[in-house]
Amino acid sequence: MYKIHHYENLHIPLWLLKDTCWMLQWRVFGITMIVPTVTVAAIIAIKSWREKNDTFWINLAVLFWIMGNSYWMICEFFHHEEIKDYAGFPFLAGVIAVIYFYKKRLYDVKKNIY
Repeated sequence: MYKIHHYENLHIPLWLLKDTCWMLQWRVFGITMIVPTVTVAAIIAIKSWREKNDTFWINLAVLFWIMGNSYWMICEFFHHEEIKDYAGFPFLAGVIAVIYFYKKRLYDVKKNIY
């Protein structure tokens, strides 16, 4: 199948398109763009996990970020700003994944694995 970089190169324009739709208030297209954007982010995370790629935790953080970002977008589109703060949960999960990535990397450097 495709290498992970092919998916990363596809993912960036999807993400930009989704967020541009959000900015322009194009509700239908913006919500539609959630599916391919989250799907490609999930594929990248899964592939990096299967390939034992050291960036799995960063890719997982990106997936959480896009999920939280998409939830926030939907809240704004449907005028439910009072519940958009729940987007903080996937954002927090992403921060935890990034912290784990750097703690693991620091530990590996100390053990001379890199």
